[in-house]
Amino acid sequence: MPSILDWTDDGFSMCFGVNHLGHFLLTNLLLPRLKECAPSRVVTLTCSTYKYQKLDFQDLNYNLLPFFTYCRSKLANIYFSQELARIADGKGVTSYAVHPGFVQSSWTCHYSFLFRMLMQVIMWMFFVPCEIGAQTVIYCAVSDEAAKRSGGYFVDCRPAVLRPFAKDAGVAKKLWEASERLVKLA
Repeated sequence: MPSILDWTDDGFSMCFGVNHLGHFLLTNLLLPRLKECAPSRVVTLTCSTYKYQKLDFQDLNYNLLPFFTYCRSKLANIYFSQELARIADGKGVTSYAVHPGFVQSSWTCHYSFLFRMLMQVIMWMFFVPCEIGAQTVIYCAVSDEAAKRSGGYFVDCRPAVLRPFAKDAGVAKKLWEASERLVKLA
């Protein structure tokens, strides 16, 4: 059973590989087709926990503390969305970063029985059902209002304010270039 502390076959932390690099590579491989089929939208899931970490370009694979690794990967998703919006501007492809809320899902399935039971109680008490979590994703995929805000960060079906460090276009571009090298697109 894989865990957040595992590594991909390519040597990336599972969390960074799955949460950022996989999306980055797939989107880049689909980008020519997305442009052909314009208007197209790319909706990337992130999380409000992005605010607890900043990227370290000396170690994008940070894997010591699972929670902070997760936070960095979700910050990477925000930068990815912003840079994709910049690159695709005027080409019929728009991009959005969405925090769907804390959603009741099966993300704990690879953990111990006791952890799963504890998290089931916490999720039941504090998290939203999948149907509610999906609303902002759907909004960004189809809304005329969202279409006007490519590169935006959305929570509860509306634009949300990012921390200043998460709006750094220079960091977004640097991450894009680093990601291209890591997945061998550059």
